[in-house]
Amino acid sequence: MEFFTDIILSIDETPFKDKGTLKNIVENGKDCYSYEKKGSCYRVKGTFEQLDKLVSRCQRATDHHSTATHGRTGQHNHHASARVKSVEVSRVVMDYINKKCEEKLGKILGNCSLVTVLQSDITARITFRPQSGSFHQAAFVRQRFITFYQRVASDLHIISVPGNLHEHNKLQRKFPTLIFEPSNKKLTVMGPFPHIAEFKEFLWKNRSTKRPVSKTPTDSLSNRISGSSSAHKDPDDESCPICMETIVTNKKKTLRCKHSFCSECLEKAFVYKPVCPTCGELYGTLKGTQPDGGTMEVTKNASPLPGYEKYGTIVIHYYIPSGIQKEEHPNPGQPYEGASRTAYLPDSSEGRMVLGLLRRAFDQRLIFTIGRSTTSGRNNTVTWNDIHHKTSTHGGPTHYGYPDSEYLSRVRDELKVKGIE
Repeated sequence: MEFFTDIILSIDETPFKDKGTLKNIVENGKDCYSYEKKGSCYRVKGTFEQLDKLVSRCQRATDHHSTATHGRTGQHNHHASARVKSVEVSRVVMDYINKKCEEKLGKILGNCSLVTVLQSDITARITFRPQSGSFHQAAFVRQRFITFYQRVASDLHIISVPGNLHEHNKLQRKFPTLIFEPSNKKLTVMGPFPHIAEFKEFLWKNRSTKRPVSKTPTDSLSNRISGSSSAHKDPDDESCPICMETIVTNKKKTLRCKHSFCSECLEKAFVYKPVCPTCGELYGTLKGTQPDGGTMEVTKNASPLPGYEKYGTIVIHYYIPSGIQKEEHPNPGQPYEGASRTAYLPDSSEGRMVLGLLRRAFDQRLIFTIGRSTTSGRNNTVTWNDIHHKTSTHGGPTHYGYPDSEYLSRVRDELKVKGIE
C-alpha cells in the first residue's frame, strides 16, 4: 500500500505455547526489518509487505495449536475472527471519512468489510470482517485503520459561519475536501485544519479586501467563489491570487517562495495570518485565536506510560476560562464555554523537548480555539486546535492514549508547520 511505508507492529508472546517459537519467527526476518523486545512484546518496524508476511508466519504457528483444540477449519476461522477487537470511533469523524476519504478507506480495508454499530449520538463501534482468510488479515487491517483514523481525527475541525444554500453549493465546489451543512442561515463547515484555515482566510479576504473596480450587481461573493470576474483580462497578465485582479507592476510583492500578490492584498492577508496565501510558507511568528487568560501548568509523576516504561510521566494541565468571543472568533459578542484539559508526555529527553515546543505554542495562542467540539457536538466552546495531544495514559491511538510510538515525532511535525521547532 502507498499509505504507510513505516509501520510498527507489537506482537505479544502470550498466545504462543512455546515462547521460543515467536523468537525464532521474529529473528528469521531481522534482515528485512528492525525489532526490539519490551516485556512480553516484540515491537517490529518495517513495511506493510514485510509485516504482513511476519503476521502470516505467526498466525500459522498459533493456528497449528488452535486447530487441534477447535477442530474444523471453519470453526477456527470463526473463532479467530472474533478475536479481532472492535474499535470505538467518533460518529462525526467517521462521517467525514465515509464522505471524503472513501477511496483511502477502501484501500486500507482491502477485502475486509466494516460493521458499524451506533452506540450513542456521539460514538459508534466498528468491527472488521474479512471476506476470506483468517484472523491476521482483519487484525492487520485494524491496525492500519487505527493509524489512518487517528491522523484524520487529530486534524479535523468544525466551524460555523453565516451563509445560505446558494453559497453552500458554490463553496462545496471550490473547497471539495470540506463538508458544508446549511442550517438556520448558517453553514457548519467540517474538514482538515489546513483547509478550514484556507476557507476562513478566503472569507476574510472577501470581507476586507477592497477591489479596485466599480461595484456592479455581478461583483458578489458568489462570483468570487466561482473565480469569475466581469472585467476582461489579458491572458499574459499576472493575476493576484487574493483579489483575482491583474497585478500592477509597481505594486507587486513577490515572496521568497516565488509567489506574487498585490502588495496591499498581501499586507491585509498577513494581518490575518503571516503565511503565503498560495503555498502556506510561514513568514514571521504565527499567532492563533486561543482565548486570553488561560494557564498551562506542568507536574510530573513516577508512573510510566505504555511504551515508555523507563520514564516517568509529564502531566500538562490546561485551563481556559469562559468569556465573550472577540472579532477573531466565529461569533463575536457571544459567550463561549471554557475548558479544562489534561495531557500526557513521557518524561524522556524527546518528551521534554516536545513540552518546550508546546509551551511556545501555548504562548502563541495556538493550542486552543473556539468552535464546535467534535466529541460533544456543542458549539461556541473552547476546542483543541490542530496540535494533537494525548489526553489519556492508556487505550492506544483511537482513545488518544498510549502506546503510540509515532506520537512524539508526529506532534513535532505539527508544530514545525507553525514555525515552532
